[in-house]
Amino acid sequence: MATPIPTFESDRLVLRAFRQDDFEPMATFFADPVSAFYGGPCNREEAWRKFAVYSGHWALRGYGPWALEEKATGQFVGLSGLWYPEGWIEPEITWALVPGQHGKGYATEAALRALRAGYENFGWTTAVSVVSMANKASQAVALRMGAVLEREVSYRHGAAYLYRHRAPG
Repeated sequence: MATPIPTFESDRLVLRAFRQDDFEPMATFFADPVSAFYGGPCNREEAWRKFAVYSGHWALRGYGPWALEEKATGQFVGLSGLWYPEGWIEPEITWALVPGQHGKGYATEAALRALRAGYENFGWTTAVSVVSMANKASQAVALRMGAVLEREVSYRHGAAYLYRHRAPG
């Protein structure tokens, strides 16, 4: 079963479907303590399951997270996209960067492009980002995107803040 996944671009990034060769940097990500906000750290076998969920989300929902590729080098740098698995709070804009890619503005750039796609291409009328209370860097991304801190929530990895993104238009 092949689900067509559209490709989008931002100034420095290509948001594209995941490929098998993206697994190595994602396995590195899921082995790193920075992945704690995404259910890590974990071993390669569990990392594969988490990695496969991204493509599965597209197959089941018709939208999902994209792999992020740096235009200038073709290097895989992380993920961002539309996230709304069963039991989740609300449709979410998500992002995560692999080790070595933080501090370049990629998360904000990709998440803004994903938000635009959610509204313009997938008919979303609202979006949130659920950010761990311990994840100061992602809190800053949400604020740079113009999201507003709405409330505290509990999710499977602990306490978090729910940031509400601007409505379309």
